[in-house]
Amino acid sequence: MKARSHIKALLLGAAMAAATIAPSAPARPGAAKPAATADAAMNNLLDYLRNQNTTGFLVIQDGKVLVEKNFPAPEGDKQFPLFVYGKAKDGALLEDVASQQKSFVSVLIAVAIDKGLIDVTRPVSDYIGTGWSKAAPEQEARIRVIDVLHMASGLDEKFGYEAPAGTKFFYNTPVYAISKRIVAAAAKQPLETITQQWLTEPAGMANTAWRKRPAALASIGNDTGLVTTPRDTALFGLMILHKGVSNTGTRVVSEASLKLMFERSPTNPAYGRLWWLNGGDYMMGAMGNRKEGPLIAAAPADTVAALGAFNRRLFVVPSKKLVVVRTGASANDKDFDQQLWLRLNKVIG
Repeated sequence: MKARSHIKALLLGAAMAAATIAPSAPARPGAAKPAATADAAMNNLLDYLRNQNTTGFLVIQDGKVLVEKNFPAPEGDKQFPLFVYGKAKDGALLEDVASQQKSFVSVLIAVAIDKGLIDVTRPVSDYIGTGWSKAAPEQEARIRVIDVLHMASGLDEKFGYEAPAGTKFFYNTPVYAISKRIVAAAAKQPLETITQQWLTEPAGMANTAWRKRPAALASIGNDTGLVTTPRDTALFGLMILHKGVSNTGTRVVSEASLKLMFERSPTNPAYGRLWWLNGGDYMMGAMGNRKEGPLIAAAPADTVAALGAFNRRLFVVPSKKLVVVRTGASANDKDFDQQLWLRLNKVIG
């Protein structure tokens, strides 16, 4: 009976992807707070988001859509148009989610592990051949797939050797991009094909695809962007929340492989396998700077996050049965994540 209820909940969640989606009442289910207080908390949250160059915001808790808002694109931002690829049928912008793509690729790697195609303890060169870096052959041979996933390859952004693999956290997007080559080579299929077959199709993500980036963006060393919508990103997040099972009831990735994605890496307790993790004693930032305390103090400790440039956000919180998606241009507030969660907590309780 319990399993049947679980599947029913998943199928109810699938309705989220339908074009007739409508937000439920602002107050969280079972909330005792007065309606006026709940409305004020929601309005405060939405006003803040609107003023922070947000284009899309979607919150799902316990299978219910608490809020879904699409805002106009910010005017005068020269970079933002480079990340937009038109609109979906629901009116949401189709946006390149920047480095959020890393967490999507992490799932593809996990599926490949389930299929017996990848062993992350093996050298990268076992999958894409030697000479892929500028390190000496013996140094390159020690760089494993897991080191790339942990952002601990020991290479700089030009693929030069800096430190022994596995010893230093450095958020390295050009080297990360090698992971897309690894999974495609292991599967012996194009990245676009395995993304559709292994992830977007079983998860019901109809508006997600890889796109060639404009030259201005490709120059950073990662020439394909993942273009999607808040709804599709939320479906991805719900699959994570449901321990690898999509809203259609399809198993996308094993629970065991999913769990490994969120194990804290040896070089950064705030990072797993291409996912950011809250609740650690300290965090290493993108530039290798150390900060004491969790990733986001106001967020629940078990929050896992797919984070992208311009404050593109996917938060998944198992303890709250919660998925939060934010798209848009860069927020004006340098403390955006903390301030977002302070306001969001008043809505979700």
